Amino acid sequence: MTHLAPRRHRILAEIGLLYAAAIWGATFFIVKDVISFIDPVVLVGYRFALAGVLLAGYLAIKRVPMLVGLKDGLILGVILWALYIPQTIGLGFTSAANSGFITGLFVVIVPILAYALFHKKPSRWEAVALVLSLAGLWFLTGGISGMNFGDLITLIAAFFYALHLLYCDKYMKAGRDPIVISAQQFLLVGALSFVTAWLFDLPFSIGNRTSILTVIFLTLLPTLSAFLIQLYAQKLTSPFRVSLIFALEPVFAAIFAWTLGGEEFVIRSAAGGLLIFVAMIVAELPAAGVKK
Repeated sequence: MTHLAPRRHRILAEIGLLYAAAIWGATFFIVKDVISFIDPVVLVGYRFALAGVLLAGYLAIKRVPMLVGLKDGLILGVILWALYIPQTIGLGFTSAANSGFITGLFVVIVPILAYALFHKKPSRWEAVALVLSLAGLWFLTGGISGMNFGDLITLIAAFFYALHLLYCDKYMKAGRDPIVISAQQFLLVGALSFVTAWLFDLPFSIGNRTSILTVIFLTLLPTLSAFLIQLYAQKLTSPFRVSLIFALEPVFAAIFAWTLGGEEFVIRSAAGGLLIFVAMIVAELPAAGVKK
């Protein structure tokens, strides 16, 4: 294999991560709207349980054993559940801008946890890019205004976002099958969500036809396709680059809000999005041959 092949593969992987960030950005306001009709915990349960059942069916047809490396899948499932429950509930109590900024703080949490848990450090250029990305995130969302309960539980989601990304990196680099581990974590997230809903006597009703279509959409694109692409991509690139690309999620959310949601174009927000794109370019400088 030539020296260029791994770089080509990494670039393709990072394009896939861009797709995932775009899909998650596009669904931000969709989720905020649909939780008016479906309980947030139940919504998480439906989308992940359906995704898990679809993958389990595929694995059964292919006769691929689902219990291989079950411990790893269960760990990811618990972390993913601890990410999505507070994030989805938080959207009902805080503004989209606050939620976007606080969730985006995972960019800062990733290098801290990477060093504390796995003794991994970002390169000098990646560290600079992380700082630029955080600054861009601040401009994009306007920072935090009027901290409330929703903001605090969204901060929990940011922590588990970083933790999930790092454990995905660990298991993918160890050669785990992305489809098997996805099925395992999705089914556990669905089960934990339904048990939580039952314990707290939450309504399991979906609401209306639009809500049903939304659940199907959330199952197929943001859950199935985006998470699978993330896992395959994390075999080929560093967790710090992944966090930088995922910092574009609120950028895509803003773009969709301006173009499809009818929201007002804000120059400050556009400048913040541009700064996050610049951060990605800065992170690529070593690979492009920049010398110290």
